[in-house]
Amino acid sequence: MSKRIDAVYIHIPFCNYICAYCDFCKVFYNREYVNKYLEALDKEIKANYKGEIITSLYIGGGTPSSLSLDELERLFNILKIFTLSKDCEITMEANTDSLTLDKIKLLKKYGVNRVSLGIETINKKLQEVIERRTSKESIINCINNLKKEGITNINVDLIYAIKGETLDDLKKDIDFLISLDVPHISTYSLIIEDNTKLKINGVKNIDKSIDREMYDMISSILKNNNYIHYEISNFSKKGYSSKHNLKYWYNLEYYGFGVGASSYIDNIRYTNTRSITNYINGKTILDKEIVTIKDKMFYEVMLNLRTNKGIDKEIFKDKYKTNIDDIFEYKDLVKDKVLFEDRKYLRVKEEYFYVLDEIICKIMVK
Repeated sequence: MSKRIDAVYIHIPFCNYICAYCDFCKVFYNREYVNKYLEALDKEIKANYKGEIITSLYIGGGTPSSLSLDELERLFNILKIFTLSKDCEITMEANTDSLTLDKIKLLKKYGVNRVSLGIETINKKLQEVIERRTSKESIINCINNLKKEGITNINVDLIYAIKGETLDDLKKDIDFLISLDVPHISTYSLIIEDNTKLKINGVKNIDKSIDREMYDMISSILKNNNYIHYEISNFSKKGYSSKHNLKYWYNLEYYGFGVGASSYIDNIRYTNTRSITNYINGKTILDKEIVTIKDKMFYEVMLNLRTNKGIDKEIFKDKYKTNIDDIFEYKDLVKDKVLFEDRKYLRVKEEYFYVLDEIICKIMVK
């Protein structure tokens, strides 16, 4: 039994409506499909889970809150198979318009202690561009209901760099999110992905220099409001960083169940089919990638550097039986004050987070 795996991701692909920017694995909500899907999910979990103690369980999508009360109840009964640690972080993604008070009470009953809300923007003009339906009232009402039921570990998502967005528009969105008094904010620059309505409609990414200005403004405002910039796109109050996502960024192994989900088990990365029909028919795995030691070391560097902690050199040595500077050429970046290095850590200075991809390209394998 692998003792390393202590994280589980569950994918629920159903949505009440499809946003123009989304390239995640999703379909319109269909009651008949939901029942068949949950049956297939149950089978996949039972066939693969080996009884490890789980410290983070993340239910993402799609929009898990699009499921009815009965369907959510069935989902949570399926998830009872997992042995959860006492302090397990159980997160569910939701939209404020489908997360009713009854559903919040159900989440509470089944131990959900963290909710991630897709807000994206409250600007009506920008909502039209990305085809998002969210009102200030439904957001405030939903967050108040969560807090009343004792779920206070709340994340809200912000999307910026939308076509036609100004710095003033963005500031209003950030100020609104701060006013909600939630401990975690995730921020994403809009990327026009293939096979999305935005791409099909010919919408282009905004100018890089404006994107950078927006990124810096978000970072500055949130830091001034006591949010820690602990990962390139994520900000949290002290003690509220996402346990689950940190497992990805620390290059740890995890289970992924559901259509389009990924797993990382015993040095193999698995990718599930994005076809719901195939998934329901038991044709689950689409692709397998065997991760070599060299690959693992590269992933370690690339993912760890996304965080404000960076790479723990002692953990790297313990994992790979070699010093990081015996494998990677990065001392020039330290000399140029792009990377910071001390006895224990190697990290990217925060002002260079925005250009991390370029930095990774400059860290050469010896």
